[in-house]
Amino acid sequence: MDLRYGINPQQAANAAPVRPGQWPVRVLQGNPSFINMLDALNSWQLVLDASRALHRPAAASFKHVSPAGAAVAGPVDDVTAELYTIDREQVGALTSAYLRARDADPKSSYGDFAAVSHPVDTELATLLTNVVCDGIVAPGYAPGTVATLSKKKNGRFLVMEADETYRPPACEARDVFGLRLFQQRDEVTLSTTLLDNVVCGALPATASADLLLGLAVLRYTQSNSVCYLRGGATLGIGAGQQSRVDCTRLAGAKTDTWWLRRHPAVRALAFQPYIRRQDRINWQIRFVEGDLTPDESTRMASALSKPAPALTDAQRRQWLTGLSGVALVSDGALPFRDNVDHAHRHGVGYIAEPGGSIRSNEVEDACREHQIALARTGLRLFHH
Repeated sequence: MDLRYGINPQQAANAAPVRPGQWPVRVLQGNPSFINMLDALNSWQLVLDASRALHRPAAASFKHVSPAGAAVAGPVDDVTAELYTIDREQVGALTSAYLRARDADPKSSYGDFAAVSHPVDTELATLLTNVVCDGIVAPGYAPGTVATLSKKKNGRFLVMEADETYRPPACEARDVFGLRLFQQRDEVTLSTTLLDNVVCGALPATASADLLLGLAVLRYTQSNSVCYLRGGATLGIGAGQQSRVDCTRLAGAKTDTWWLRRHPAVRALAFQPYIRRQDRINWQIRFVEGDLTPDESTRMASALSKPAPALTDAQRRQWLTGLSGVALVSDGALPFRDNVDHAHRHGVGYIAEPGGSIRSNEVEDACREHQIALARTGLRLFHH
């Protein structure tokens, strides 16, 4: 398969199956690039793992080979329903999973690559035609949906079909600077048994489900990585940082933004009717962050039909105290208690991490101090 180009436009690229004739995915529409293929292959594995572990439809929104958000089917809240002008009581399971995944970090999901664990139905195909999205991978498509999606982006929208029966080789290989590296594929099944070693606190079923989803998410997120989850959806993902606590802080900041977007002052922002959805999202986030430049302040004022309501630092802090029951998963061992201290600031009540750090006792002590349940999985999930 000839690809549009490699990681950069100046690099030619193509793809071939490891086993001749056995393709994990096939292209139904469009011409993928190297990064499109990486997004498709990683995101498909994520939603497949998540759906099999949690027995619900799953979706992911990928950007640059890491998820911006992921979720399983569940309730769509009023904020998301208003943003996408849908009836939250009538939305289907698969569409709900994608909307919840995309809402985790809607600024980053602009121009995403979508993945869903179940065949695309008419409802989801219609939604995708109305958002800025570059492609989708799914195990099938309802009649007429490929034709609907093929019209998007003047025919350049990527539609890819995954083979649910495909089993990859047990050995993986990668060429780097003339050296071919081999490793055994990680075949560990994700299940709640990984959460059996609870060293402090207790895990209700809802928290276990969130932690299990987090394990699936981080398995396909560039390391180091940490994610926050609640209600079967990610709230913030910190990926690819050199410092574990930076992952925790980055994901925590995104989680705060997700929660603050639900503040009455943010929901009261009245935009001019011609302001597009993505611009509304971006202005809501900048309003939440509160550090607008003079130019941004001028442009935001012109985007509103009436002055923005007040949202003071004190109001932000007060609102954030209402966020609780959040789960945190780390792909590697938490090396210091500072990760727990920062997590506590963002409503975290449950943590899953491999354990095995020389300061694991200090991490456990911090969890007890903050009344956070801690599960040690014994499973590192680095991904590069």
